[in-house]
Amino acid sequence: MKRRNDRRARSHPAYWAFLMHRLSGLGLTVFLPLHFWALGQALHGAAALDGFLSFTDQGLFKFAEWGLVVLLALHLMGGVRLLMIEFGSASGLRKNWIAGAVGFAAAAGMAFALSLFA
Repeated sequence: MKRRNDRRARSHPAYWAFLMHRLSGLGLTVFLPLHFWALGQALHGAAALDGFLSFTDQGLFKFAEWGLVVLLALHLMGGVRLLMIEFGSASGLRKNWIAGAVGFAAAAGMAFALSLFA
């Protein structure tokens, strides 16, 4: 008997929480080498770092910073959710943990976006 992949699991909130945690981790992994490269500009002197920082004072970079804050918040809350599931007294999925993770990430992103325009 041939076994088929059950796609019903992909509609479960736990799958989407897993996917958000995994994708935010991958996004942060892509960001880190760029961040280290930017910090490395300071090794070439203050003028090189100032030139890079003036280049990053554009709208696209501000949007990317906002995305980074949202990714960090999603990954943080996804990790907290996993720790609560693994080490918590309650077993199984708690949908309110998923909603809390998404809500925290949205609030962090909105707070950061407001600080950009203030």
